[in-house]
Amino acid sequence: MALTVIHHPGYTIDLPANHPFPMEKFRVLRRLLGEQRLACPIEWLTPAPASFESLARVHTRGYLDAFLHGTLTRAAQRSSGFTWSPELVERVRLEAGGTLMTLEAAMATGLACNSAGGTHHAHADAASGYCLINDLAVAAAHALAKGWVDRVLIIDCDVHQGDGTARLFADTPDVFTFSMHAERNFPARKAKSDLDVALPNGMADDAYLAELASWVPGLLATYQPDVVIYDAGVDVHSDDRLGYLALSSDGLYARDAYVLNHCREAGIPVAAVIGGGYDRDIVALAERHAQLHRAAADVQARFG
Repeated sequence: MALTVIHHPGYTIDLPANHPFPMEKFRVLRRLLGEQRLACPIEWLTPAPASFESLARVHTRGYLDAFLHGTLTRAAQRSSGFTWSPELVERVRLEAGGTLMTLEAAMATGLACNSAGGTHHAHADAASGYCLINDLAVAAAHALAKGWVDRVLIIDCDVHQGDGTARLFADTPDVFTFSMHAERNFPARKAKSDLDVALPNGMADDAYLAELASWVPGLLATYQPDVVIYDAGVDVHSDDRLGYLALSSDGLYARDAYVLNHCREAGIPVAAVIGGGYDRDIVALAERHAQLHRAAADVQARFG
């Protein structure tokens, strides 16, 4: 069986040359995945922009109106990390639509990946840390609203805490938020996930994987989710300029394979997004993100 991967050329838009967000990584990741030989073929799907209705399940209408129509204040734009533009709006809606499609594909096939996504710092009424719309929350709320599932587990392994997601679902027992992140990193003021695992600076492969293994099986067995949304941020890598952990590229693969295998062994569909990753060497960064898709192809070949 092929591995479903969601991608849209609109995930990449033009930014000023000195902008700190590595926007080109999505385009380069698509190229790399097209060139690499994986354990199973990729079925590429193209998403549509997420609808206003789907966004409004988790974001306030006031914030959505300001974002969609270009009336965000300068302070709000600074907090987002981007200067507003119509192209940015389309890109963000496509990314959220991509994660929605990823979850829907995962429900059908057992496993699917987005080539973007993981904007877990976006709050109900505000952007933060390069995150304007919380695609993880949009997808979870959509699946619940459509009656596809009764319980969603979000496993967030980005180096930064998923504070926006945690706050959005703080009073929603149908969504369990698990964040395993560097303790001394953004955001300075952490939210309260259903389960937070804060890691010390410099943690490397063996200790990290042991910590992950101490939590994931119990979460799956205890919460018994109908679907898992997995944020596979690569800013845990030792060379990432915004992360304080020390995983290798092999460690990234091992982490992703561990999570995906355990979900599939439990018969739980899993929708994976690439999460954060910040390096000025775009090819090296895209190679790190590709570890998710390589692990997913291996898992799909095993279970497909």
